[in-house]
Amino acid sequence: MTVLMALYQRSLALDEQVAHWGGAALGLFLRLYVGWQFFKAGMVKIADWSATLALFREEYHVPLLAPELAAYLGAAGELVLPLLLFAGLLSRPAALALLLVNCMAVLSYPQLFSFECPAAINDHFYWGVMLLALAVYGPGRISLDAWLGRPLR
Repeated sequence: MTVLMALYQRSLALDEQVAHWGGAALGLFLRLYVGWQFFKAGMVKIADWSATLALFREEYHVPLLAPELAAYLGAAGELVLPLLLFAGLLSRPAALALLLVNCMAVLSYPQLFSFECPAAINDHFYWGVMLLALAVYGPGRISLDAWLGRPLR
């Protein structure tokens, strides 16, 4: 019985290391992956600003905001917030703000629900889940947030 307990204790130590470093790696992966999706969208917006403004005037219907303001805020959010995620700096607020951008994109463009291919709305759902996980669990130990939050010795 003591051999089984020793094996069990070793498995707990391994579990702790996997949780510690696996969670850090997962946080880094999520930050880079979801941040890249939004950063690419922001780059597309600024690549042809007149087309972006036309889309916000004619296709996207952002509640409570003028189309031009919505275009500027959307592009700024998609360019700045991913940079914070990449660095792991202010990660929880950045993830929550990108979650808001993601929700606003879905609400503003109801055609996402009517496409033959459900990938468009599914992508937004997956990104939302990833951003929610980052907001709840944080960026992990491979982040500036973790480094800056360490106690000074």
